[in-house]
Amino acid sequence: MTPSTTPSATPSTTPPRVLVVGASRGIGLEFVRQYRDAGAQVTATARSDEGLARIAALGARALRLDVAGADGASALAWPIDGEAFDVAIVNAGVYGPRTQGLQTPTAAEFDAVMHTNVLGAMRVLPQLADALAPLARLAVISSRMASIGARGGASGWLYRASKAALNSVLKDASLALAGRAVCVALHPGWVRTDMGGAGADLDVAASVADLRRTIAALVPSDNGRFLNHDGSPLPW
Repeated sequence: MTPSTTPSATPSTTPPRVLVVGASRGIGLEFVRQYRDAGAQVTATARSDEGLARIAALGARALRLDVAGADGASALAWPIDGEAFDVAIVNAGVYGPRTQGLQTPTAAEFDAVMHTNVLGAMRVLPQLADALAPLARLAVISSRMASIGARGGASGWLYRASKAALNSVLKDASLALAGRAVCVALHPGWVRTDMGGAGADLDVAASVADLRRTIAALVPSDNGRFLNHDGSPLPW
């Protein structure tokens, strides 16, 4: 897009409006911190009192939401009614059992991971549809582990399956919202968080800074893509 050179053209002074679903800690909370530092109006969700307090301490609007619960997810609609978010990020997720091979998950493990990572997104995304600004940027935090084309290992196969399913959900959302939003799945890198562990490659601040730059650079032709944190494409 070529910037306008008309002398009367002035940039908007309205702070961007950002929603982060799943912001109690780690990547989600860092999104809140960085967007607030950049002057954005941020709404963010968490399940626990501790998570809500961390969000509020950063100057964001904190909403209680459990994406794994049907009542909680459906309750998101009324608090965001009338909003026009420029950026919406669905970050809520869990890893589940740390398997290294074909170790069958229990029914409880399967339900917990799939309800949070997949069904949670399928409950939340429809609630967001009417709360997005025109050509908003909508991102789900996926994982390179979801990629079938780039897969070279079988560790965490329940997590991999859930994120591959999340990518499918995002692709459907990109088709349903085409022309209204730019929807992408994003891999944050291997990040030093409670989920990623102390030996991961990326500091959480660096990962989120990359992700924010990638989100800001999205254009309509990016709708429905799977991207690395630095904006490079990933195979489905």
